[in-house]
Amino acid sequence: MGRTRLSTAAARRIALAAQGFDRERPAGRADIRHFRRVIDRLGLLQLDFVNVLMPAQFLVLWSRLGSYERKRLERFIYGSGEYTEQWAHEASIVPASSWPLLEFRRRSCAMHKNNPLRKLRNRKAYLNAVLEQVQRDGALTSGDLPPAPGPERNPGDWHRSMPRWALEYHFARGSLAVRDRLPNFQRVYDLPERILPNEHLHRSMSRQDAQRELLQRAAAALGVGTLHDFADYYRMLPREVGPLLQDLVDAGDLSVIEVEGWNDPAYLASTARAPHAIKGASLLSPFDPVVWFRPRAERLFDFHYRIEIYVPAAKRRWGYYVLPFRVGDQIVARVDLKADRQSSRLLVQNAHEEEGADIDECCARLAAELLALKDWLCLDDIHISRKNSFTRKLAATVR
Repeated sequence: MGRTRLSTAAARRIALAAQGFDRERPAGRADIRHFRRVIDRLGLLQLDFVNVLMPAQFLVLWSRLGSYERKRLERFIYGSGEYTEQWAHEASIVPASSWPLLEFRRRSCAMHKNNPLRKLRNRKAYLNAVLEQVQRDGALTSGDLPPAPGPERNPGDWHRSMPRWALEYHFARGSLAVRDRLPNFQRVYDLPERILPNEHLHRSMSRQDAQRELLQRAAAALGVGTLHDFADYYRMLPREVGPLLQDLVDAGDLSVIEVEGWNDPAYLASTARAPHAIKGASLLSPFDPVVWFRPRAERLFDFHYRIEIYVPAAKRRWGYYVLPFRVGDQIVARVDLKADRQSSRLLVQNAHEEEGADIDECCARLAAELLALKDWLCLDDIHISRKNSFTRKLAATVR
């Protein structure tokens, strides 16, 4: 682009364009071409199966594509050979081409000190037996493995069985990969060589080369950012990958710029697009790359955002499962949503406008988005708790 300085507004538009928000949602129902375009542009979909509304990875695509058939997406992800699950940002769906890029992480994966497998007698024999069963019998879930004695469970503890600990350990190390997900979201594991194309499975890369390519992919997905922004995308240490940024600058993949209001040096991806405007509106998952790195969300949108799922109800400020709401290149509101499947209602448990938002426009756009979301989730109605002037206005608009 030949720029050396960007306004905050221009940086916002570049960031949103890099994430696909410079394109309108498909006129019809989204298909495989659209799924591929979004996942490849983002580089990953973070997995989170909190099902208060819809698991996060499905919401990320809905924000960009609107209505689509979830089962079709799942068949594509797990049946095409183009994608796989890996630890990337967190547990994520990534292109199969990312498998060799994340080998350094699999190699360095160590068993956590609190992992109960550490205390298992004959641990090595048990882990080897798990792999041998997969090799012999094919893809399986934790329920297909023989039990092993685990730690005592205290009342209220979240529980993970020893077979599941074993499978997840092998997954983190790369000895196993994820073939599918069951309707209850349980992983189905198999050997990587039965799932991944050979070209990716056998490609070898040095740690530095892999991290450099991950930085490049992060920069392309973000458009503009700081070292910490890029490093966070694939959960790399800034102090470790910082020196690699200069390689990308020297290669012409990045240029050094200043962004209004940013204290740290910024970098602009050579692939970045700078539209004059970002149109449309969308609710964003709490795990959407636009907002998942909270310091960046504050710099770009002046939007202070924290997930309050684990905050005691009496201490929550905004709500349990709060989604940012974007109109154009601004985040104008936050909405606490729940899909009450028993009563077939989309519940707006609370909502707040952001400072400076045009309330009438915000309510009109949000009402349309809520109606579209209700239909996609196959719910019959929307119920809005009238807790403040904004929710009362929103309820009147929806009605």
